Amino acid sequence: MTTWQGWQHFATTPPLTPPQPGDTPRGTEERLAYHSAFVTVRTPAIDTLATQVRTLMLLGRHQQTTARPSLIVTGPAAAGKTTALLEVGRTCHLAHTRKHPAPPGRAHEQVPVAYLLVPPGATAKTLTIEFARYLGIPVTNRMTQAQITSAVCHTYTQAGVRLVLIDEIHRLNPRTTTGAEAADLLKDLTERIKATFVYSGIDVAATPLFSGIRGAQLAGRASLITCGPLPARHGIRRPFTDLITDMETALDLTQHTPGTLPRHATYLHQRTAGRIGSLARLIRQAAITAICDGTERITKKSLEAIRLDHLAEEASRPRTRQPARTA
Repeated sequence: MTTWQGWQHFATTPPLTPPQPGDTPRGTEERLAYHSAFVTVRTPAIDTLATQVRTLMLLGRHQQTTARPSLIVTGPAAAGKTTALLEVGRTCHLAHTRKHPAPPGRAHEQVPVAYLLVPPGATAKTLTIEFARYLGIPVTNRMTQAQITSAVCHTYTQAGVRLVLIDEIHRLNPRTTTGAEAADLLKDLTERIKATFVYSGIDVAATPLFSGIRGAQLAGRASLITCGPLPARHGIRRPFTDLITDMETALDLTQHTPGTLPRHATYLHQRTAGRIGSLARLIRQAAITAICDGTERITKKSLEAIRLDHLAEEASRPRTRQPARTA
C-alpha cells in the first residue's frame, strides 16, 4: 500500500462482510480466506481519529503561511494503530472520490491520500525517496536532496494530495544527525504540501521525537491520540466485551454458539491484556483451527490451545513474587 496503485486497490476493494441470513453457504477455502483477512471492527480509536482528521482537514484547508495542524496516533504494539490509520485513510479516499468523480472515460486524476512507512534508519534522503516512490516520481542517483524534495512537493500539490499518513514514526530519532535531518524534512514538507499529516508510532510521547527544539515544534503542532488497550470496564460500559461480541458476530462457523466468547470476556482480557491486535489474532486463529479440525466452534479449551504473540503471552503470564534477599 506504499504506492498509489497499491493504496487505490486497498481503498476501493469492498471490505469483507460477515455472512448474512439467506446467503449461500461459503466453501471451506472461502471461509478460511475470510477468517485470515477478517473484518475491521469499528473501535473508539477509529471513531475518534476519523472525527479529528475530518476537523483538522477543514481547519487547514485554506492555511497558507505555516504548517497545518497534524495528528499523532500513539500507543503500545498490537493496539490497533495501523488499522485505525488505514481505515480512516480509506474513508477519506472514498469520500473524496464520491465528491469529485472522474470525468467519463477517464481515470481519476487526483490522489487524495498518501500512505508511507518510515524506513529503518531513515535519513532525509531515504524518507524523501519513499514520498517519491508512492507517486512513481523518477529519482536518479545524481539528484540532490533538494531536487527530490522539490519534485515531491510539486507532484503532491499537482496530484491534489489532501491527507498524508506516515506509519512507524517512532523509527525517527532526532538526537542523531540523520534523524534530525529527517525530522526537519517532515517539517518542511508539512509547510510545502497542502495536506494534513497524520503520524503513527509506538509510544511516541516517550521517544526522542518530543524532546529538544524539534520536539517542541512537533508537540506545538500535533494533537496526540492514544490508541491503547481496551479496558474491561469503562463506567457502566464494557468496551472490551462489546468488541468481542462484534468479532463473534462476524464469524463464519457452522456450529458455533452465539454468546460463547462474550462469556469468556474476563479470560480473553487477561489473555490479550486488552490489545485489539492480539484479540483479533486469537479469534481468527481459533476460527481457522475450528474449520480445519471440523469442530466448527470456538471454546475456551480451543482458545487455551493457541499460542499468541510473545507480547501477549508475557503479559498474561502470572507473575511470581521474588523471595526476599537475606543479609
